Amino acid sequence: MKNYNKAFSEAASEIHDNANGLNYKRVGNYYLPMLTAPKSPKVGPFGKAHFHYLRAEKKIVFDGMMLSGKLNNYLEEIDRQAEDMFNRLVKQMKQAEGVTEQLKSEHQMLWVQKMNSIRNRATEIVNADLIYN
Repeated sequence: MKNYNKAFSEAASEIHDNANGLNYKRVGNYYLPMLTAPKSPKVGPFGKAHFHYLRAEKKIVFDGMMLSGKLNNYLEEIDRQAEDMFNRLVKQMKQAEGVTEQLKSEHQMLWVQKMNSIRNRATEIVNADLIYN
């Protein structure tokens, strides 16, 4: 038993397993894998909402994307598309309703009211078309 303990104490503190490509670090009498978490997706509110929708309502799709490693890229792309659509809709609605910088300087509260309405409607359209579909 003494020879085993002596041999183990002289063993390498880190090893690499070519079979699975993982590195291991010795902690006490055990070698533990040195795992790193995958990078978090950089998504905004639309991407986060779609994540929760997939997880709750489309469990099979969610699990498949998660296991294949495609979920983060998918969420980033959905978020980018949703932001582009939202910005385009807000711009179009502002033009259609005559919401201008002049209105902002002359009637601030009216401008805020109209912009809040436009943003809420644009959010509802994006949610219906991309996020919860």
